[in-house]
Parts: sequence; structure tokens; C-alpha cells
Amino acid sequence: MKKLFLLVIVFVLAACSAQPSSEFDNNMSKWEKAGISHYRYVLFISCFCPFTEDMPLTIEVKDGVVISMTRSDGTPVSPTDPSYGTYETYSTIDRIFLNLKADLTGEADEVAVTYDSAYGFPLSISVDQIKEAIDDELYIQITEFVVLE
Repeated sequence: MKKLFLLVIVFVLAACSAQPSSEFDNNMSKWEKAGISHYRYVLFISCFCPFTEDMPLTIEVKDGVVISMTRSDGTPVSPTDPSYGTYETYSTIDRIFLNLKADLTGEADEVAVTYDSAYGFPLSISVDQIKEAIDDELYIQITEFVVLE
């Protein structure tokens, strides 16, 4: 009887410690399982930033490397562009997931996300870094996602 009681306690504790997968984890897993290595998407970044006239950007990625990045007017974005660092932060789906994870794990006060039902990547992300601050909000939107191979 004592062994049965201990066994029940062990199972109860194991069940309590098992954390259900988060929406982020489920979608990241979906993205990874899709195994997409070559894709293109349109990225829109909205914030209190000087580069809004460049939006949206069309980005092509192959094997985790940005193949091309163009502004809304079709001109290529050069690595010497003053805004390139910001663009690069969101230039692959993996980088978007990386930044989103940081925001979700406490770097931001408020985060809202919607995910693509087929591949799991974020379709829209709204981040408010400091709830009481003004002009620190960031909005990311991904549209026209296409698998290229």
C-alpha cells in the first residue's frame, strides 16, 4: 500500500511539473518541421522611426541568408543604409522568432501575436516595450509569404 501511495505521488508531481506547450513553442515547432529553406515575404515595420517611407520591404531568404531586400519602390536595400540594422533584425523568419521570444519572455510589457496556420510563422506582432512610455511601440506584419523551392 505504501509503494502504491508513493507511486501515485510521483505521477501527480510529474503531471504538475509538466508544462503545456506555449502558442509560441507550437508555432515555432510547426515552422521548423516545415523545413522551408527558400522563401520570400513582404515585411512591414511600423514604429516611431524615420524609415516608414521604405515600407514595405520585400525579402528573399535562402538557407537562412538574405538573398535580396528591396524597398517599396523596388530599390535594393544596401548594408550601408542607416536603417539596415533594424531591417536585418527582422530579415528572416528565424530572426523574427528570436526577437519575438525575447519580447515574450519579459523584455516587453505587452506583446500580441497572430501566427500563420499552415507554417506557424508570425503574421503580425505588436510590441509595447514600456506600457507607460510613448512612441516605443513596434508593429511587424508579414504578408505575401511564398515558398520558392
